[in-house]
Amino acid sequence: MLERLRTPIVVIAAGCLIAMFGFGARSVGGLFLEPMTVAHGWTRETFALAMGWQNLLWGLGVPIAGAISDRKGAVGVMSIGALIYAGGLIGMANASSASGLYLTAGVITGVGVAFTSFSLALAAMAGVVGPERRAFALGLGTAAGSFGQVVYSPITQGFIHHYGWHTTLYLVAASVLVIIPLALLLPSKSPAGGTSTKPEPDQQSLGAALREAGQHRGFKLLTMGFFVCGFHVAFIVVHFPSYVRDLGLAAEVGAWSIALLGLFNIVGAVLSGIAGQRWRMRNGLCVIYAARALLIGALMFAPVSAMTIYLFAAAMGLLWLSTVPLTTGIVARIFGMRYLATLFGIVFLGHQLGSFLGVWLGGRIYDVTGSYDMMWWLGAGLSVLATFIHWPIDERPLLRTPAPLHSAASQA
Repeated sequence: MLERLRTPIVVIAAGCLIAMFGFGARSVGGLFLEPMTVAHGWTRETFALAMGWQNLLWGLGVPIAGAISDRKGAVGVMSIGALIYAGGLIGMANASSASGLYLTAGVITGVGVAFTSFSLALAAMAGVVGPERRAFALGLGTAAGSFGQVVYSPITQGFIHHYGWHTTLYLVAASVLVIIPLALLLPSKSPAGGTSTKPEPDQQSLGAALREAGQHRGFKLLTMGFFVCGFHVAFIVVHFPSYVRDLGLAAEVGAWSIALLGLFNIVGAVLSGIAGQRWRMRNGLCVIYAARALLIGALMFAPVSAMTIYLFAAAMGLLWLSTVPLTTGIVARIFGMRYLATLFGIVFLGHQLGSFLGVWLGGRIYDVTGSYDMMWWLGAGLSVLATFIHWPIDERPLLRTPAPLHSAASQA
């Protein structure tokens, strides 16, 4: 019966909802920084390091989750991941020491996030549409994740205000479990390249696909560039609400800013997907990173006000995860669909290494200097570097030559 329900429209809808719940819950971690550090007497670096471990385990886990999903389908992977994710958040609520926070909010939650990652949902969505609609479908999935950020941020801040951070973490954990019934609507098996733009020999092994990607210059450049994206996104998600409070503005300004990031990223992600169907995707990535550098510089010189913060959040939202459909689309275009979840998982690991550095270094620099200014300027510089990194990428599909079949007679 479930197989009959798994039409392309249902799969895309389920993937979007999974992205919404999973990424929405993931995006509100920064709202707990101030209340938890005050309650436990921790430094910002302590909380930031836990979030750093979460991002690192997320990055390390996604290639593993992707490899399992490519072979067995995403249903079981995401169902188990949702249970781990919820368990990590409940453990985070009850952590009373720094080491307990590292284990629960860091390691356990990070594994749960990896096995419910929106990249797995995107791979499932990409497998049920043709190549001419793939970038748009990926844009929709990314936009859905951002809509989760829009919904979760103000609601979570309101719950923290009225019920406390401890109860709110339990509520966020409960919402993550909604992923389980949604995962049942995803394809039970990998599409195995059925909608690829070129013939993909079924006999290609995972090891051969990994070696092929490892030797491709564009794959390496994508991974390096995605490192910068992770640095920006993780730093802002975790530290921006506290940065806003340090400026003397209300906590609600920080919460609504995170929501605005998600709201405007819906537009940015969809536009990015549309642009990826019409123009070279590498060019879109160059434009996005150059614009981030200019925007961060503008923030540093702009007058301090709630309107400045809202304008920054809206503009950054347009650039927020608009890198995802383009990056995923390049991987799919070059290597095809057979091992998309695995290969994108490796590129995503680069993203999460940047996330780890961005989250942890933000806390460290703040504790040492009492300001986030150095982090902002470092982020701007990395944006400029990422602009030049993406320019040489060759996104043309690889042409594979099927291996010759040698019979016993021919070898005699």
